Amino acid sequence: MSKGIVTGIDIGSSKITTVIVNVDEHATTILGLASYKSNGIKKGVIVNIDEAVKSISDSLEAAERMAGIEVNSAYVTLGCKHISSTNNKGIVAISSEEISNEDIARVRESSVAVSIPQSREILHTIAREYVVDSQGGIKNPLGMAGIRLEMDTHIITVGSMVLHNLKKCVAQVGLSVVDVIFSGWADAEVILTSTEKELGVLLLDIGFGVTDVVLYTDDSIAYSASIPIGSSNITNDIAVGLQVSIEDAEKIKCNYGILVKKAQQRKDRDEEKKTTSSSSSLSSMLSNDLLLKLSDIGIDVDLNFDEVRKSLIDEIIDARVDEIFENVKEDILKSGFDYRMPAGVVLTGGGSKLFSINKIAQKNFSSSVRIGYPTNLSSMNDEISGPAFSAIQGVIDHGIKLLSKDNEGSNFSHKEFSKTAKGIIDWIKSLMP
Repeated sequence: MSKGIVTGIDIGSSKITTVIVNVDEHATTILGLASYKSNGIKKGVIVNIDEAVKSISDSLEAAERMAGIEVNSAYVTLGCKHISSTNNKGIVAISSEEISNEDIARVRESSVAVSIPQSREILHTIAREYVVDSQGGIKNPLGMAGIRLEMDTHIITVGSMVLHNLKKCVAQVGLSVVDVIFSGWADAEVILTSTEKELGVLLLDIGFGVTDVVLYTDDSIAYSASIPIGSSNITNDIAVGLQVSIEDAEKIKCNYGILVKKAQQRKDRDEEKKTTSSSSSLSSMLSNDLLLKLSDIGIDVDLNFDEVRKSLIDEIIDARVDEIFENVKEDILKSGFDYRMPAGVVLTGGGSKLFSINKIAQKNFSSSVRIGYPTNLSSMNDEISGPAFSAIQGVIDHGIKLLSKDNEGSNFSHKEFSKTAKGIIDWIKSLMP
């Protein structure tokens, strides 16, 4: 395994998480970890540079203190409504009997020759498959024999100003940006299984400000985007519907499962006692409903407003979640793909922790649904084992892979140089009498 320090920063609309890991030949170890509330960022876009820089700096400094080291570079996530994607093909003639790295570089360059507005930049070019003389499904054509090489590429683009402002904020905390990674793709690399990618699967990262969408077919990424609706919209709806503060609405959303569980326990106890109190009579009248006590989760409200019907909160949450899923389906269908995938839907991100969201997803997509937990760093730290931290685990995984490729590239170059040098020496010796 390659050696080095990898730093990842997940810059979201609700929190900024920094993770510093040490990679050596034995294992990957978390040295520093910090997650701070983000300010100056709305729906994944920097809206106030000074506030964003302060939030990134706070998260970075806390992680560095924990690690006991200072870092000078980082991999950064990006997810916002300005993300879009397209697929394109490139074709070149193979220069010799076997496909070389030069041929692969040429076909990659050909595959990204697309018309992009000046206001946008290419964020990723991801190889979907290679085709050698009409034989498709090839993942690595190096060394193969053929005449014509084709490459099907997935291209992810983003608004230039969005990318520029993000890099500027990171630079102002004293870091160079090694790479900016679309958070949805980062999620996919640590959550989706090879079987799901092969069969076809839809991944949704429901964040606070946006929902990232990634679609895989035939073991290749086919579509990616960000929908500008997230779990913050659910919070706002609860605040308006129940006439409570945003802070209390967020607490209700995040602890909804606890509210339901405690209400059900009370109802079960009342039924066992078979009391005839007014509250139990009301419960009997609403036999298919529950009365939730906001005081169960520490919300200080007027006693006359402490109880809220579960059906009312369900109605508020379901309507907004349905809207998120409807927007996702509409966006995918417009792109020419189908959202109905054989391997179903995988939900991740902080919004995926919402009580019963998998049932709402099953109803909307008419397919199997699972909550995706990242597996890259989970065994090392329980704090980042949940769906809300899938993107940071993905960006660390991305950094580790690039570190390995860099080292492999260095070794390859050294071997090639040694081989070439030996050939030159042998040739010179052959000319000597």
